[in-house]
This record gives sequence, structure tokens and C-alpha cells, in this order.
Amino acid sequence: MSTRQPFTSRADTRPTGPRRAIASFDTYAEAEAAVDSLSDRQFPVEHTQIVARDLKMVEQVTGRMRPLDAFLRGALSGAIAGALIGWLFGLFDWTDPIVASAWLAFHGLWIGALVGGTAALIAYLLLRGRRDFSSVSVLSADRYDLLVDEQFADEAARLLASTESTGSTGSTGSSTPSTGESRPTS
Repeated sequence: MSTRQPFTSRADTRPTGPRRAIASFDTYAEAEAAVDSLSDRQFPVEHTQIVARDLKMVEQVTGRMRPLDAFLRGALSGAIAGALIGWLFGLFDWTDPIVASAWLAFHGLWIGALVGGTAALIAYLLLRGRRDFSSVSVLSADRYDLLVDEQFADEAARLLASTESTGSTGSTGSSTPSTGESRPTS
């Protein structure tokens, strides 16, 4: 008779003890390359974390928003959604599915464009000029720390130092070694 191990989720296997920062990187790609390097050297990477520090949201303004712009953006979104929904509804017509799908997709396209454009225009007009621009938001960090469980930190730092000396991490920047202080994390 065999005994089965109960199912454990990833959340159940996360370490709960203190961790130490063994390196700090300027980009996420560099931190990712360091963890990949540790993995290539058979280090138990489930005891590592990449932590973004000094997060900031950057909003890049892409242009002025006018009523026509709002209507056209809404119409495009509505047209895509309407065409997709119309096409899906057409698939369930058992008598002539190809014609029905195309016909319903066409009707979904123009009805979706009309509804989407009108809804976007109404939303724009309700703002009464408080936000007359369009923008794209990006979340970025100033640095990425590589944290390792305290019991594995010395080995990870040694492996990372030997990897950096041979230049095989694939990272373009240099990492900043930790001061060795232990930080508990939640």
C-alpha cells in the first residue's frame, strides 16, 4: 500500500525565515541572469527572491485628447469586441454557419463601433476637460535586490562571485555586493 503526499501549493513551500541581499542590480534582466546562473550551477533557486526597490510610476503623455479622438478610440475597441462576439454567436447557427458567422460578425462590428464610440464620447464629456490628454503608465524600479535565505546566502554569494569573475552571467552591468546584513521579510 502506497501513501500519497498531500498536495502542496507553491505558497506552502516558500521559506519564512530571514533573507540576506547578496547582490543588487540596475535592471531586472541582470537579476534574472544571476538567478539563472545560480540555477545552472545546481543551486536551489527556490530559496531566492528578486525584489524591486524604489518603485515609481512613470506616466508618459502621448498626446492631446479631443472629443473626436475619444469617439474613435472607443469605436475601435467596440468594433473589435462586437465583431468577435458576433462571429462567436454566428458559430452556433446550425443551418448555415459560415454565412451566419460573417453576417453576425459584420453587424457586431458596426454596432460595437457605434456603442463603443458613443460610450467613450459620453465618458470624455463627463470629465469636462479635467483630463484632455492620453498617456501610457509604466511601473519601474531603481534597482533589483537578489535575496537568498540566510542558510544558503553564503553559498549563493560564492557562486555568484565566481560566475561574475568568469563573465558567464550574461548581464551587462555589475552587481553591487551586499553588506551582509540579515533582513527578515514577510
